[in-house]
Amino acid sequence: MPYKHLLSCLLLAISGLLFAQSTDTDEITTSQKWHEKISINGYAQMRYNKLFETNSDLGCEQCDKSWGGEGGGFFLRRVRLKFAGMITPRIYFYFQPDFVTKVGDAVYGTKVRGIYFDLGLDKKNEFRLRLGQSKVPYGFENMQSSSQRIPLDRNDALNSALKDERDIGAFLYCAPTEKRQLMKDIKKSGLKHSGDYGIFALGIYNGQNAGTRDENDEFHVVTRLTYPIEIGNQIIEPGIQAYTGRYVLPKTSVGVLGNDNFEYLDQRAAMSFVLYPKPFGIQAEYNIGRGPEFNPENNTIELQNLTGGYVMFSYMFTKWDQTFIPFFRTQYYDGGKKHELDARSYEVNEQEIGFEWQPMKSFELVAMYTFSNRRYEDFITPNNKQKGSLVRLQAQVSF
Repeated sequence: MPYKHLLSCLLLAISGLLFAQSTDTDEITTSQKWHEKISINGYAQMRYNKLFETNSDLGCEQCDKSWGGEGGGFFLRRVRLKFAGMITPRIYFYFQPDFVTKVGDAVYGTKVRGIYFDLGLDKKNEFRLRLGQSKVPYGFENMQSSSQRIPLDRNDALNSALKDERDIGAFLYCAPTEKRQLMKDIKKSGLKHSGDYGIFALGIYNGQNAGTRDENDEFHVVTRLTYPIEIGNQIIEPGIQAYTGRYVLPKTSVGVLGNDNFEYLDQRAAMSFVLYPKPFGIQAEYNIGRGPEFNPENNTIELQNLTGGYVMFSYMFTKWDQTFIPFFRTQYYDGGKKHELDARSYEVNEQEIGFEWQPMKSFELVAMYTFSNRRYEDFITPNNKQKGSLVRLQAQVSF
Protein backbone atom coordinates (compact mmCIF):
# COMPACT_ATOMS: atom_id res chain seq x y z
CA MET A 1 0.00 0.00 0.00
CA PRO A 2 1.32 3.55 -0.79
CA TYR A 3 0.75 4.76 2.77
CA LYS A 4 3.17 2.13 4.10
CA HIS A 5 6.00 3.71 2.10
CA LEU A 6 5.00 7.14 3.37
CA LEU A 7 4.87 5.85 6.94
CA SER A 8 8.41 4.55 6.54
CA CYS A 9 9.48 8.00 5.32
CA LEU A 10 7.92 9.67 8.34
CA LEU A 11 9.53 7.18 10.72
CA LEU A 12 12.92 7.89 9.17
CA ALA A 13 12.32 11.62 9.65
CA ILE A 14 11.50 11.05 13.31
CA SER A 15 14.61 8.91 13.70
CA GLY A 16 16.64 11.76 12.24
CA LEU A 17 15.19 14.06 14.86
CA LEU A 18 15.85 11.64 17.73
CA PHE A 19 19.43 10.86 16.76
CA ALA A 20 20.46 14.30 15.55
CA GLN A 21 23.44 15.87 17.27
CA SER A 22 22.39 17.59 20.47
CA THR A 23 22.62 21.37 20.34
CA ASP A 24 21.59 24.13 22.66
CA THR A 25 18.89 25.11 20.13
CA ASP A 26 16.82 22.20 21.42
CA GLU A 27 16.45 23.85 24.81
CA ILE A 28 14.64 26.97 25.95
CA THR A 29 17.40 29.58 25.82
CA THR A 30 15.63 32.39 27.67
CA SER A 31 14.19 32.82 31.13
CA GLN A 32 10.67 32.63 29.71
CA LYS A 33 8.48 29.69 30.65
CA TRP A 34 6.84 27.78 27.80
CA HIS A 35 3.38 29.18 28.60
CA GLU A 36 4.76 32.73 28.34
CA LYS A 37 5.56 32.04 24.69
CA ILE A 38 1.95 31.21 23.71
CA SER A 39 0.12 33.98 21.86
CA ILE A 40 -3.67 34.33 21.80
CA ASN A 41 -5.60 35.80 18.89
CA GLY A 42 -8.78 35.08 16.98
CA TYR A 43 -11.72 36.46 15.06
CA ALA A 44 -15.51 36.59 15.05
CA GLN A 45 -17.93 36.78 12.12
CA MET A 46 -21.59 37.79 12.00
CA ARG A 47 -23.69 37.27 8.86
CA TYR A 48 -27.04 38.14 7.36
CA ASN A 49 -28.20 36.14 4.31
CA LYS A 50 -31.83 37.13 3.79
CA LEU A 51 -31.44 40.41 1.89
CA PHE A 52 -33.21 40.28 -1.51
CA GLU A 53 -33.47 36.48 -1.30
CA THR A 54 -35.52 35.11 -4.20
CA ASN A 55 -35.69 31.40 -3.24
CA SER A 56 -35.70 30.26 0.39
CA ASP A 57 -35.28 26.62 -0.74
CA LEU A 58 -31.86 27.41 -2.20
CA GLY A 59 -29.03 26.70 0.22
CA CYS A 60 -25.66 25.06 0.68
CA GLU A 61 -25.24 22.56 3.54
CA GLN A 62 -21.45 22.62 3.44
CA CYS A 63 -21.22 26.42 3.07
CA ASP A 64 -23.39 28.31 5.55
CA LYS A 65 -26.30 26.74 7.41
CA SER A 66 -27.96 30.15 7.84
CA TRP A 67 -28.31 30.43 4.05
CA GLY A 68 -31.72 29.15 2.88
CA GLY A 69 -34.65 27.72 4.80
CA GLU A 70 -37.41 29.46 6.70
CA GLY A 71 -36.67 31.98 9.40
CA GLY A 72 -33.18 33.38 9.50
CA GLY A 73 -31.87 36.67 10.77
CA PHE A 74 -28.46 37.57 12.10
CA PHE A 75 -26.15 34.59 12.53
CA LEU A 76 -22.80 34.13 14.26
CA ARG A 77 -20.81 32.20 11.66
CA ARG A 78 -17.55 31.85 13.57
CA VAL A 79 -16.11 32.83 16.95
CA ARG A 80 -12.63 31.37 17.16
CA LEU A 81 -9.64 31.68 19.44
CA LYS A 82 -6.14 30.57 18.48
CA PHE A 83 -3.51 29.62 21.04
CA ALA A 84 -0.13 29.13 19.37
CA GLY A 85 3.58 29.56 19.88
CA MET A 86 7.08 28.11 19.82
CA ILE A 87 7.29 26.38 23.20
CA THR A 88 10.89 25.46 22.35
CA PRO A 89 12.96 26.54 19.30
CA ARG A 90 11.92 23.34 17.51
CA ILE A 91 8.44 22.62 18.87
CA TYR A 92 5.43 24.68 17.75
CA PHE A 93 2.02 24.27 19.40
CA TYR A 94 -1.40 25.21 17.97
CA PHE A 95 -4.91 24.95 19.42
CA GLN A 96 -8.10 26.45 17.94
CA PRO A 97 -11.61 26.00 19.39
CA ASP A 98 -14.72 27.35 17.64
CA PHE A 99 -17.47 28.55 19.98
CA VAL A 100 -20.39 28.81 17.52
CA THR A 101 -20.33 25.55 15.61
CA LYS A 102 -23.43 23.34 15.42
CA VAL A 103 -23.30 20.41 17.86
CA GLY A 104 -26.24 17.99 17.76
CA ASP A 105 -29.50 19.91 17.96
CA ALA A 106 -27.87 22.98 19.48
CA VAL A 107 -27.53 26.01 17.22
CA TYR A 108 -24.31 27.01 18.93
CA GLY A 109 -21.78 24.76 20.59
CA THR A 110 -18.02 24.39 20.94
CA LYS A 111 -15.77 22.21 18.80
CA VAL A 112 -12.04 21.79 18.46
CA ARG A 113 -11.06 22.83 14.94
CA GLY A 114 -7.34 22.32 15.15
CA ILE A 115 -4.86 20.96 17.66
CA TYR A 116 -1.37 19.88 16.64
CA PHE A 117 2.36 20.06 17.26
CA ASP A 118 5.08 20.88 14.73
CA LEU A 119 8.41 19.17 15.37
CA GLY A 120 11.37 20.83 13.67
CA LEU A 121 13.60 18.19 12.08
CA ASP A 122 16.50 20.60 11.58
CA LYS A 123 17.89 23.72 13.27
CA LYS A 124 16.13 26.13 10.86
CA ASN A 125 12.80 24.25 10.96
CA GLU A 126 12.89 23.97 7.18
CA PHE A 127 11.64 20.40 7.65
CA ARG A 128 8.67 20.06 10.01
CA LEU A 129 6.62 17.08 11.09
CA ARG A 130 3.05 18.02 12.05
CA LEU A 131 1.10 15.64 14.31
CA GLY A 132 -2.55 16.11 15.28
CA GLN A 133 -5.75 17.50 13.77
CA SER A 134 -4.96 20.14 11.19
CA LYS A 135 -5.79 21.25 7.67
CA VAL A 136 -5.06 18.66 5.01
CA PRO A 137 -2.76 20.18 2.34
CA TYR A 138 -5.13 20.05 -0.62
CA GLY A 139 -5.98 23.24 -2.50
CA PHE A 140 -5.12 26.90 -1.97
CA GLU A 141 -8.52 28.23 -0.88
CA ASN A 142 -9.02 25.22 1.41
CA MET A 143 -5.83 26.20 3.24
CA GLN A 144 -6.82 29.84 3.64
CA SER A 145 -8.16 30.88 7.00
CA SER A 146 -11.77 32.03 6.84
CA SER A 147 -10.48 35.34 8.22
CA GLN A 148 -8.26 35.73 5.12
CA ARG A 149 -10.60 34.52 2.36
CA ILE A 150 -12.47 37.19 0.36
CA PRO A 151 -15.73 35.34 -0.60
CA LEU A 152 -17.86 34.23 2.34
CA ASP A 153 -17.59 30.50 1.58
CA ARG A 154 -15.09 28.20 -0.06
CA ASN A 155 -15.84 26.88 -3.52
CA ASP A 156 -17.82 23.63 -3.79
CA ALA A 157 -15.44 21.90 -6.21
CA LEU A 158 -12.32 21.59 -4.03
CA ASN A 159 -13.97 22.01 -0.64
CA SER A 160 -16.15 18.93 -1.29
CA ALA A 161 -12.96 16.91 -0.85
CA LEU A 162 -12.65 17.75 2.84
CA LYS A 163 -15.42 18.70 5.23
CA ASP A 164 -14.04 21.40 7.55
CA GLU A 165 -10.76 21.12 5.58
CA ARG A 166 -9.19 19.14 8.45
CA ASP A 167 -8.38 15.62 9.60
CA ILE A 168 -6.15 13.79 12.06
CA GLY A 169 -2.82 12.63 10.72
CA ALA A 170 0.91 13.14 10.26
CA PHE A 171 2.21 15.63 7.69
CA LEU A 172 5.74 16.46 6.58
CA TYR A 173 6.26 20.08 5.45
CA CYS A 174 9.41 21.32 3.73
CA ALA A 175 10.36 24.88 2.74
CA PRO A 176 13.63 26.85 2.63
CA THR A 177 13.89 29.76 5.04
CA GLU A 178 13.63 32.43 2.32
CA LYS A 179 10.37 31.00 1.00
CA ARG A 180 8.90 30.76 4.50
CA GLN A 181 9.81 34.42 4.99
CA LEU A 182 8.17 35.34 1.66
CA MET A 183 4.95 33.63 2.74
CA LYS A 184 5.03 35.56 6.03
CA ASP A 185 5.56 38.82 4.13
CA ILE A 186 2.61 38.08 1.81
CA LYS A 187 0.30 37.52 4.75
CA LYS A 188 1.63 40.50 6.71
CA SER A 189 0.98 42.81 3.75
CA GLY A 190 -2.69 41.77 3.66
CA LEU A 191 -2.57 39.92 0.33
CA LYS A 192 -4.78 37.00 1.47
CA HIS A 193 -2.20 34.24 1.68
CA SER A 194 -3.08 30.61 2.40
CA GLY A 195 -0.62 30.22 5.30
CA ASP A 196 2.72 28.46 5.66
CA TYR A 197 2.12 24.82 4.72
CA GLY A 198 5.54 24.39 3.19
CA ILE A 199 6.66 24.34 -0.41
CA PHE A 200 6.32 20.56 -0.43
CA ALA A 201 3.92 18.55 1.71
CA LEU A 202 3.44 14.82 2.16
CA GLY A 203 1.12 13.22 4.67
CA ILE A 204 -1.15 10.45 5.84
CA TYR A 205 -4.50 11.00 7.57
CA ASN A 206 -7.60 9.05 8.60
CA GLY A 207 -9.66 10.23 5.65
CA GLN A 208 -13.03 10.41 7.46
CA ASN A 209 -12.94 14.20 8.14
CA ALA A 210 -12.15 16.18 11.27
CA GLY A 211 -13.26 14.90 14.65
CA THR A 212 -14.19 11.41 13.44
CA ARG A 213 -12.41 8.11 13.78
CA ASP A 214 -11.05 5.98 10.96
CA GLU A 215 -13.57 3.44 9.65
CA ASN A 216 -11.51 1.04 7.54
CA ASP A 217 -7.95 0.89 8.92
CA GLU A 218 -6.62 2.50 5.73
CA PHE A 219 -4.94 5.90 5.58
CA HIS A 220 -5.48 8.54 2.94
CA VAL A 221 -2.24 9.80 1.36
CA VAL A 222 -1.87 13.44 0.25
CA THR A 223 0.87 15.49 -1.38
CA ARG A 224 1.13 19.13 -2.41
CA LEU A 225 3.72 21.27 -4.20
CA THR A 226 3.36 25.07 -4.24
CA TYR A 227 5.94 27.73 -5.05
CA PRO A 228 5.54 31.50 -4.50
CA ILE A 229 7.66 33.51 -6.96
CA GLU A 230 8.46 37.22 -6.98
CA ILE A 231 8.48 38.72 -10.49
CA GLY A 232 9.29 42.42 -10.23
CA ASN A 233 6.54 43.96 -8.11
CA GLN A 234 4.24 40.97 -8.63
CA ILE A 235 4.00 37.65 -6.79
CA ILE A 236 2.57 34.50 -8.33
CA GLU A 237 2.06 31.10 -6.73
CA PRO A 238 1.37 28.01 -8.88
CA GLY A 239 0.56 24.74 -7.16
CA ILE A 240 -0.41 21.14 -7.71
CA GLN A 241 -1.86 18.62 -5.23
CA ALA A 242 -3.40 15.15 -5.08
CA TYR A 243 -4.72 12.59 -2.61
CA THR A 244 -6.00 9.02 -2.64
CA GLY A 245 -7.69 6.67 -0.20
CA ARG A 246 -10.87 4.76 0.56
CA TYR A 247 -13.83 6.46 2.25
CA VAL A 248 -16.73 4.99 4.24
CA LEU A 249 -19.94 7.01 3.86
CA PRO A 250 -21.15 8.38 7.22
CA LYS A 251 -24.82 8.97 6.31
CA THR A 252 -27.06 6.83 4.10
CA SER A 253 -30.84 6.52 3.80
CA VAL A 254 -32.71 3.30 4.49
CA GLY A 255 -33.31 1.66 1.11
CA VAL A 256 -30.44 3.20 -0.80
CA LEU A 257 -28.10 0.71 -2.51
CA GLY A 258 -24.30 0.77 -2.59
CA ASN A 259 -21.01 -1.02 -2.02
CA ASP A 260 -20.39 -3.31 0.93
CA ASN A 261 -20.07 -1.19 4.06
CA PHE A 262 -20.62 1.81 1.71
CA GLU A 263 -16.86 2.05 1.15
CA TYR A 264 -15.59 3.79 -1.99
CA LEU A 265 -12.41 4.88 -3.70
CA ASP A 266 -11.76 8.55 -2.98
CA GLN A 267 -9.08 10.27 -5.06
CA ARG A 268 -8.45 13.67 -6.64
CA ALA A 269 -5.84 15.86 -8.26
CA ALA A 270 -5.93 19.65 -8.59
CA MET A 271 -4.01 22.59 -10.00
CA SER A 272 -3.92 26.07 -8.47
CA PHE A 273 -2.72 29.47 -9.63
CA VAL A 274 -2.59 32.72 -7.68
CA LEU A 275 -1.58 36.19 -8.81
CA TYR A 276 -1.65 38.21 -5.60
CA PRO A 277 -3.62 41.48 -5.87
CA LYS A 278 -0.94 44.14 -6.38
CA PRO A 279 -3.36 45.67 -7.25
CA PHE A 280 -5.00 43.24 -9.73
CA GLY A 281 -5.35 39.64 -8.59
CA ILE A 282 -6.35 36.27 -10.04
CA GLN A 283 -7.06 33.11 -8.06
CA ALA A 284 -8.04 29.92 -9.89
CA GLU A 285 -8.21 26.21 -9.09
CA TYR A 286 -9.55 23.13 -10.82
CA ASN A 287 -9.76 19.50 -9.70
CA ILE A 288 -10.73 16.16 -11.18
CA GLY A 289 -11.17 12.79 -9.54
CA ARG A 290 -13.40 9.89 -8.61
CA GLY A 291 -15.63 9.35 -5.64
CA PRO A 292 -19.04 8.17 -4.41
CA GLU A 293 -22.11 9.89 -5.86
CA PHE A 294 -25.83 9.18 -5.62
CA ASN A 295 -27.53 8.11 -8.87
CA PRO A 296 -31.25 9.05 -8.71
CA GLU A 297 -32.09 6.84 -11.70
CA ASN A 298 -31.49 3.61 -9.76
CA ASN A 299 -31.27 4.85 -6.13
CA THR A 300 -27.69 3.60 -5.93
CA ILE A 301 -24.51 5.22 -4.68
CA GLU A 302 -21.88 4.62 -7.35
CA LEU A 303 -18.23 5.42 -7.96
CA GLN A 304 -18.35 8.27 -10.47
CA ASN A 305 -16.08 10.89 -11.99
CA LEU A 306 -16.13 14.41 -10.57
CA THR A 307 -14.86 17.70 -11.94
CA GLY A 308 -14.98 21.39 -11.19
CA GLY A 309 -13.23 24.55 -10.09
CA TYR A 310 -13.44 28.32 -9.90
CA VAL A 311 -11.75 31.53 -10.95
CA MET A 312 -11.78 34.79 -9.00
CA PHE A 313 -10.71 38.26 -10.10
CA SER A 314 -9.98 40.95 -7.51
CA TYR A 315 -8.55 44.44 -7.27
CA MET A 316 -7.02 45.78 -4.04
CA PHE A 317 -6.56 49.50 -3.47
CA THR A 318 -6.21 51.90 -0.54
CA LYS A 319 -8.11 55.18 -0.22
CA TRP A 320 -8.48 57.45 2.83
CA ASP A 321 -6.29 54.99 4.79
CA GLN A 322 -8.89 52.29 4.14
CA THR A 323 -8.62 49.13 2.00
CA PHE A 324 -11.15 48.15 -0.67
CA ILE A 325 -11.22 44.84 -2.58
CA PRO A 326 -13.93 44.48 -5.25
CA PHE A 327 -14.10 40.92 -6.61
CA PHE A 328 -15.91 38.53 -8.93
CA ARG A 329 -15.91 34.73 -8.66
CA THR A 330 -17.51 32.09 -10.83
CA GLN A 331 -17.52 28.39 -9.94
CA TYR A 332 -18.66 25.06 -11.34
CA TYR A 333 -18.87 21.58 -9.82
CA ASP A 334 -20.28 18.29 -11.08
CA GLY A 335 -19.90 15.38 -8.66
CA GLY A 336 -20.83 13.93 -5.29
CA LYS A 337 -20.31 15.21 -1.76
CA LYS A 338 -19.22 12.13 0.17
CA HIS A 339 -19.81 13.54 3.65
CA GLU A 340 -23.44 14.52 2.96
CA LEU A 341 -26.47 12.21 3.00
CA ASP A 342 -26.17 9.42 0.39
CA ALA A 343 -23.09 11.11 -1.13
CA ARG A 344 -25.48 13.73 -2.48
CA SER A 345 -25.17 14.37 -6.22
CA TYR A 346 -24.36 17.98 -7.18
CA GLU A 347 -24.20 20.19 -10.23
CA VAL A 348 -23.34 23.78 -9.29
CA ASN A 349 -23.16 26.91 -11.44
CA GLU A 350 -22.66 30.02 -9.35
CA GLN A 351 -21.44 33.60 -9.71
CA GLU A 352 -20.64 36.10 -6.95
CA ILE A 353 -19.85 39.79 -7.23
CA GLY A 354 -19.00 41.91 -4.23
CA PHE A 355 -16.44 43.86 -2.26
CA GLU A 356 -14.50 43.75 0.97
CA TRP A 357 -14.07 46.97 2.92
CA GLN A 358 -11.45 47.34 5.66
CA PRO A 359 -11.95 50.72 7.39
CA MET A 360 -9.37 49.66 9.95
CA LYS A 361 -6.95 46.77 10.39
CA SER A 362 -9.08 44.76 12.82
CA PHE A 363 -12.48 45.18 11.16
CA GLU A 364 -13.84 44.31 7.73
CA LEU A 365 -17.20 44.19 6.02
CA VAL A 366 -18.00 41.96 3.02
CA ALA A 367 -21.09 42.38 0.85
CA MET A 368 -21.72 40.19 -2.18
CA TYR A 369 -24.53 39.36 -4.59
CA THR A 370 -24.81 35.63 -5.25
CA PHE A 371 -26.47 34.12 -8.33
CA SER A 372 -26.77 30.38 -7.86
CA ASN A 373 -28.11 27.46 -9.89
CA ARG A 374 -27.79 24.18 -7.97
CA ARG A 375 -28.93 20.59 -8.44
CA TYR A 376 -28.43 18.50 -5.30
CA GLU A 377 -30.15 15.12 -5.09
CA ASP A 378 -30.23 12.22 -2.64
CA PHE A 379 -32.57 9.29 -1.86
CA ILE A 380 -34.96 11.55 0.10
CA THR A 381 -35.01 14.34 -2.52
CA PRO A 382 -34.23 12.65 -5.87
CA ASN A 383 -35.33 15.61 -8.02
CA ASN A 384 -34.09 18.81 -6.44
CA LYS A 385 -33.02 21.75 -8.58
CA GLN A 386 -32.93 25.22 -7.06
CA LYS A 387 -32.13 28.56 -8.63
CA GLY A 388 -32.06 31.99 -7.06
CA SER A 389 -30.13 35.04 -5.92
CA LEU A 390 -29.50 36.91 -2.70
CA VAL A 391 -27.29 39.54 -1.10
CA ARG A 392 -25.03 38.21 1.66
CA LEU A 393 -23.37 40.37 4.33
CA GLN A 394 -20.61 39.63 6.82
CA ALA A 395 -18.92 41.72 9.51
CA GLN A 396 -15.64 40.43 10.92
CA VAL A 397 -13.52 41.59 13.83
CA SER A 398 -10.00 40.23 14.36
CA PHE A 399 -7.93 40.48 17.50
